Amino acid sequence: MSIHHQCASLLAQLTIDLKQCDLWSNETPSKEQLSSTEPFALDTLRFEQWLQFIFIPKMTELVNNKTNLPSNMNIYPMAEESLKHKNKTITPLLATIKSLDQLISRGE
Repeated sequence: MSIHHQCASLLAQLTIDLKQCDLWSNETPSKEQLSSTEPFALDTLRFEQWLQFIFIPKMTELVNNKTNLPSNMNIYPMAEESLKHKNKTITPLLATIKSLDQLISRGE
């Protein structure tokens, strides 16, 4: 199975996990919020919003176009820190993010 196919599967799982954790938003942030140049857009978005509105769409575009994926990724620590105060079971969500980090960093 190609890295693009594996990544697509994990991105789909990430979407499911966000929805199951009730972290999926039905409201799109403003263009200004989405235009942040800060890592994870942390000055304008919550981490889960960054995943939904920036990370997933950009990674999906790379996968669909079979473009080179990033050579290294380490978003798990930010996910763990940002989501630790959620009163929901986020273990599956964190596991999916960790799997994405490992897949991209392996570069198989």
